[in-house]
Amino acid sequence: MLRTLTSVVGSSIHAADGEIGHVRDLLFDDRNWVVRYLVVETGSWLAGRRVLISPLAAQSISLEGRSVHVTLTKDQIQGSPDINTDLPVSRQQEADLSAHFAWPAYWLANPVGAPLIMAPPPMDTRGVDGDPNLRSVGEVTKYAVKATDGELGHVSDLILEDANWFIRFLVLKTGGWFASQNLMLSTRWIGSISWAQREVLVPYTRDEL
Repeated sequence: MLRTLTSVVGSSIHAADGEIGHVRDLLFDDRNWVVRYLVVETGSWLAGRRVLISPLAAQSISLEGRSVHVTLTKDQIQGSPDINTDLPVSRQQEADLSAHFAWPAYWLANPVGAPLIMAPPPMDTRGVDGDPNLRSVGEVTKYAVKATDGELGHVSDLILEDANWFIRFLVLKTGGWFASQNLMLSTRWIGSISWAQREVLVPYTRDEL
């Protein structure tokens, strides 16, 4: 089923033995357009920590109840590596998460489109920097979108397929050139993203789109 990512942000997170907090943000891989982690703001039971949970642990999503149920326990989450989510997540931190939860190491998987479960076992990642392509959903939803002949508007949302957490579309809020409509732009059409300029670049003209 297709869902907007902003409908997932703010949802409560329920472990196997109770509620643990809410989704503050999501981190996705901008090469493969796959959500890699839910950034969860924990409640008072864990002193307000932020923890990363892989979508592999998601059991179900309820839009009506604004909730995500995961297969983890509170003890597993409490014992997970402490990660400062305000800073880039290092590869070593991801390896520690994978080891703690027995998740496959997605960065060692085959190229685009390979199932996460086919990733080989984690390897020694000491000295390897974090993935520069791991990005915040909350950040990209503020970016301008530009065609080859001018600005199209800005990203207002992302649409994912919850079966595999693949991001299928950007929701584009157009400017005056298209009567301020909302358009769905396939991620296959994206040429590149300039994180320095805060822009999504599309290698097509306005007429082609």
